[in-house]
Amino acid sequence: MICSGKLQKYFAGFSLSLILVSDLVLTQKAPPALAQTVNTSIANAVTFSCNDSEATIKAKNGPKVVNGTTSVYIGYRQLSNNKDPIIARFNNGIKAWCRTDYETTKDDGTGYGLYWNGGSVLYGVFSSTGSQTGNDFRRFAIGRWLPSYGSGGGPKVAVIARINPANGDVSYATFLSAKKADNGQTNSLVVNNLSWNSTNSTLTVQAKSWWTPRRTNTNSMSCSGSSPYPYTVIFTGDLRTMNSASANTCS
Repeated sequence: MICSGKLQKYFAGFSLSLILVSDLVLTQKAPPALAQTVNTSIANAVTFSCNDSEATIKAKNGPKVVNGTTSVYIGYRQLSNNKDPIIARFNNGIKAWCRTDYETTKDDGTGYGLYWNGGSVLYGVFSSTGSQTGNDFRRFAIGRWLPSYGSGGGPKVAVIARINPANGDVSYATFLSAKKADNGQTNSLVVNNLSWNSTNSTLTVQAKSWWTPRRTNTNSMSCSGSSPYPYTVIFTGDLRTMNSASANTCS
């Protein structure tokens, strides 16, 4: 049997233990949030402007790459009768730069993909539906694997550009398209993914190519079955050379 004095001491000690435990729980800190990293992003193009805040652009759920507190967004700005590509970089929510001068012709150009290693390697993926008078990606693609849209117009093709992440300048670019085997005209191609090999400085591009994908020498492949064909190519980092090209049911 516990007498009243001992009982009081027992409950006093028990209460003190509860207080110490509760204080310990309250003073424990949650682990710090891990820095976010998104190296590759391919998505439907969204529209925004250089006047938009990062919160406004982010809410559109378009393609973006992230390294810690720095994010790069790509999309297009809507003009009265066409679209122009746009890229913006934000550091800690503050706009570092925003570019709309990559393609300013009457073509409906958009940006729908990015790859960034968090350092100096940044690539953008853009769409083009033909060559028109004015400044377009041809001025960046001189001497690269495919320097222009090619013949014809209308089918949507890709443009891949190496970009300086410090200021948004395009260093160089290449067009990436399909080529119709019967008449040599340009046909549609859409990029699905980008990946970077830092060991040998090569860029792997996975895409959907319509009839027909191109070989490394830019000529048409021979294909069976219906398109689009899953298509994988590997470029040198400077986009001058395509090291390899493969497509399902094509050779």
